[in-house]
Amino acid sequence: MGRWAEIGRRLRYTGHLLWRSAVTPMLGTHQRPRPAMPDELGVTFIGHSSFLVQAAGHNLLFDPVFSTWLILLRRQRRPGVRVRDLPPIDIVLLSHAHMDHLDRSSLRRVVRATRRRGGRTPIVVVPTDVGDLVRGLGFSQVIELRWWERTEVHGLAITHTPAKHWGTRWITDGHRGYGGYFVAGGSRRLYYSGDTAYFAGFHEIGARLRPEIALLPIGAYSPDSYRAVHTSPEDALRAFEELGAQTMVPMHYGTFWLSQEPLQEPLPRLLASAQKLGWEDRIAAIREGETQIFRGTTHALAEHREENTASVR
Repeated sequence: MGRWAEIGRRLRYTGHLLWRSAVTPMLGTHQRPRPAMPDELGVTFIGHSSFLVQAAGHNLLFDPVFSTWLILLRRQRRPGVRVRDLPPIDIVLLSHAHMDHLDRSSLRRVVRATRRRGGRTPIVVVPTDVGDLVRGLGFSQVIELRWWERTEVHGLAITHTPAKHWGTRWITDGHRGYGGYFVAGGSRRLYYSGDTAYFAGFHEIGARLRPEIALLPIGAYSPDSYRAVHTSPEDALRAFEELGAQTMVPMHYGTFWLSQEPLQEPLPRLLASAQKLGWEDRIAAIREGETQIFRGTTHALAEHREENTASVR
């Protein structure tokens, strides 16, 4: 009886989430990404866990999702960048098969846009056993990686990193891999965690790869049981400390209603916790569509300093 009552409660809550996401007016505006010079690293936040990264003269997309609907789940904020405003993409990196990270419709659009603008199509990098989901979408090459495997694409060294999450797309395909990526090019070292809970692996990733910039998730942590596969803002700060990175860029918040915490809660909570630690200058809270430029061993946070104290509106 208790088990069925719990199942019923979860179904009711899921239905409430879907209804609320469908009727809430969508917010946010589109912008054009700011170009970065070849010796700079440009990080443009598209929304949720989607980023355009300009590194060593190449354009990378991490978990690009531009669709308004993911089956029954509707996004609450518009993508900060439209597909048509992207530069030609060289590499797409996908962290796992969940639909809010691997959206086949968005990937088709990215491939078509790059072919039209550059006469070629991107390479896609995925975890092991995820390649079948992206073959046939028009990518020039599909590279599958296991944890700690490394490949070199367009002069960029890409390492697939561990995570504490899961990789299924449907109930029956639990064999699929998942994880994050470390990208090194020129003098820049960037780490993208993908979805993950806090785990001891952050210390190992930091010790082995020494990332400078860490893109870390801060949402979908309520109820507390969700922290088995997601990080709260405080969990993300602990991971950031163990990684030893210079700058944290928060992600996985504000776009989709995936859990019980208010949609606007994660970012102010992160910034308040960072301020208590004296780390407020190390958090680059990039708004959708805006580009943060990192130069040399220091980074240009001053031009966006006022944005780091503002909640998502």
